[in-house]
Amino acid sequence: AGTTTTQQRIRIHPTFEAMGAGADTFDSMASIAPPVGRGWEYLTDPASSGGYDWDAELDQVPELLAEKLKAPSVEAGSYDLVIHPSNLWLTIHESIGHATELDRALGYEANYAGTSFATYDKLGTLQYGSAVMNVTGDRTVEHGLATVGYDDEGVQTQAWDIVRDGVLVGYQLDRSMGHMKPELNPGPTGAGRSNGCAYADSPGHVPIQRMANVSLQAAPDGPSTEELVGRVERGLYVVGDKSWSIDMQRFNFQFTGQRFYKIADGELVGQVRDVAYQATTTDFWGSMEAVGGPQTWELGGAFNCGKAQPGQVAAVSHGCPTSLFRGVRILNTLDEAGH
Repeated sequence: AGTTTTQQRIRIHPTFEAMGAGADTFDSMASIAPPVGRGWEYLTDPASSGGYDWDAELDQVPELLAEKLKAPSVEAGSYDLVIHPSNLWLTIHESIGHATELDRALGYEANYAGTSFATYDKLGTLQYGSAVMNVTGDRTVEHGLATVGYDDEGVQTQAWDIVRDGVLVGYQLDRSMGHMKPELNPGPTGAGRSNGCAYADSPGHVPIQRMANVSLQAAPDGPSTEELVGRVERGLYVVGDKSWSIDMQRFNFQFTGQRFYKIADGELVGQVRDVAYQATTTDFWGSMEAVGGPQTWELGGAFNCGKAQPGQVAAVSHGCPTSLFRGVRILNTLDEAGH
């Protein structure tokens, strides 16, 4: 299309995993450090300068894993959840990021865990979540894994709204999708434009519509994680991602985590295990009562987002604050495994 660019992307994902066995179980616990668009300084700089406190986490994980192996199994039921960004980023990825790719919503991406419940006829009317839910697509955020200057169709990258005040207001677009729905992102002549979401994972692949850094916004004067925990009488505090399952429509899901702390009368009272939370996308985000302030916002993500046939892999980040959800269904995974 007449554009030539040279770009350099630097990304790093250091990690570790500890394994342990208890009297009647075994489990593992990995680092919750997110992959980032940084270099070696991520391993060497202090956290105050953008690095990560690896020494502290390496010291803590064996003790945390030992506590988890001795922890009681959760009692299934309805709980309030305070979810840390190290877990919530993955729920955003699966239930918002993929669901708002326009090729899925229009049915063009249907054979690789494709399509979406957030179909185009729901634009502007779908109550995706509660009024505190504001989600952006952004290929410009600093240190994001999907951050570049120009996408693989030569379009300058940008940021835009996907969910505003809980309502679906936008999608992720490449050029072909933008042309099909010009009202989403009209250019000076009225023709539909891309918002910079084309990517190919190698010179041997055709660029396709891929995910931007899709992020849940913090409340400007929002509460701290401790304040959110303090609002809960009976609940769980969720830290770290682990396994997940979601249907092709991106609607019915369940997620586990690395650590689940019981909350009783506003206090953390130790870990429980064998936990998964289950919901539909709109019920889950509709139950979000509060989002934390900027001090709780973190950028998570992954290197291994898959899409298309032939398959392509892309890296993407998802920022979010610690958030409070009311009345979420909790499963005991040990009991469920016996069914």
